[in-house]
Amino acid sequence: MTVTTSPLLAVRALTVRYGAAQALRDVTFDLAPNSALAVLGPNGAGKSTLARALSGLVPPVAGSFALDGRDLTGQSPDTIRRAGLVHLPEGRGVFPTLTVMENLRMATACDRRGRAAAVDRAFEIFPVLRERQRQAAGTLSGGEQQMLSLARALMVDPRLVIADELSLGLAPRMVDVVFESLRRARAAGVAVIMIEQFASRALDFADRCLVLQRGRIAWSGDADRAGPELLRRYLGEATAA
Repeated sequence: MTVTTSPLLAVRALTVRYGAAQALRDVTFDLAPNSALAVLGPNGAGKSTLARALSGLVPPVAGSFALDGRDLTGQSPDTIRRAGLVHLPEGRGVFPTLTVMENLRMATACDRRGRAAAVDRAFEIFPVLRERQRQAAGTLSGGEQQMLSLARALMVDPRLVIADELSLGLAPRMVDVVFESLRRARAAGVAVIMIEQFASRALDFADRCLVLQRGRIAWSGDADRAGPELLRRYLGEATAA
């Protein structure tokens, strides 16, 4: 007997425009629970637009998306976040003048009763943050700031995290920290959509891959099938490396 699992995220014909320019066109895919999807493509392909549309930052002009069967199309970013979809945008989503602990507490401002348990969970996943809890977030290394950003996301018990270029501008050792942090998120039962400049590393991390080109899906399939020839075809030599 074959058991089918309902998708955690179901995206159907999602279309986004910025004025007259079409940024996404008829994007359709499913994401299984506790899985990882690598979203790749050249600059301007629509990767960050997809993340912004799914997190409610830009409204789609057509299509729909649902999380765990709940239609979230056109909902506010706050409603989408409370439903369990958290977007970590390019750049470090922390308050630099606040301490690590203050940043973590800010993430649970709407749930003061569960705050202590949530902070403990963040420190359990990222022990280095416990050591840095009294340190201003702006004085952390780039990788540690990304770790704090991810910890803030995981504290609200998300079902899905969209990691948008978290490794951008980081030293190689800090890139390792970011990927390890995302692996810990998956181990905690969180699904991940990864938009990433390092295509080969994203594919090693992900189960599935989606390649965008000019706002459309150019290719999709298992991550281990997205070999070097396919990446060069769609991404070019530099991006595929």
